[in-house]
Amino acid sequence: MGRITEGIKHLLVINIILYVAAMLYGEQLYDWLALWYPENPNFSIWQIVSHMFMHSNQTFMHILFNMYALWAFGSPLERMWGTRKFLFFYFSAGLGAALIHSGVNYYHVHQGVEALVSAGASESEIMNLLAQGKYNEGWAQMAPGDVVSRMLESYFTPAVGASGAIYGILVAFGMSFPNSELFLIFLPIPIKAKYFIPVLIAIDLFSGLTGYSIFGAGIAHFAHVGGAIFGFLMMWYWKQNQFNNNRWDL
Repeated sequence: MGRITEGIKHLLVINIILYVAAMLYGEQLYDWLALWYPENPNFSIWQIVSHMFMHSNQTFMHILFNMYALWAFGSPLERMWGTRKFLFFYFSAGLGAALIHSGVNYYHVHQGVEALVSAGASESEIMNLLAQGKYNEGWAQMAPGDVVSRMLESYFTPAVGASGAIYGILVAFGMSFPNSELFLIFLPIPIKAKYFIPVLIAIDLFSGLTGYSIFGAGIAHFAHVGGAIFGFLMMWYWKQNQFNNNRWDL
């Protein structure tokens, strides 16, 4: 695909620097820059952007796959659009992913709170306990276990990674180059982008709705779906309004 384009080069550098910094300085930097649930005391407004540059320090594959996808699918788009339009699209998809992810978490947390309140618990006591980083083990007997577990996971688990923005990039790539053939490691036959990318998004939607994750635990499936949705909406709007590169080269 030739040399690395300017926008992608800067994104790669920032992601790698912060990945190394998180390994050197431990959990403090990770917790400060990851995206926490908005009602969690650890939440800060900058996290809606900073989480896009953080990746799991438990496995190198997280950042490796994301950065490879950013380069492989983002490079043709940046060459076609120019750097400014590409970066606008990238961050917009990432912000959209954060919005959908946080919205789903809000639903899960308050679904759990409502179930516990219906069973006789005090809402203020529940929220105060959660804000202290604690929970009552008896909650699992007061309300359905899966509802309580989703509430706790949504409240206490921060999100990291560029995946939401990259799913937006995948959608844009599929809409711009629908007949490009992709080769997958686990399925070494060519699959056109217009088929592969919708299937990938459908798998994330299925996993998010059912809780059964094909690709393993700890994946923010609704962030992926959110990035894809915002990516699609931007591409649809640009096509409808004949958005062109010249408007971004001022």
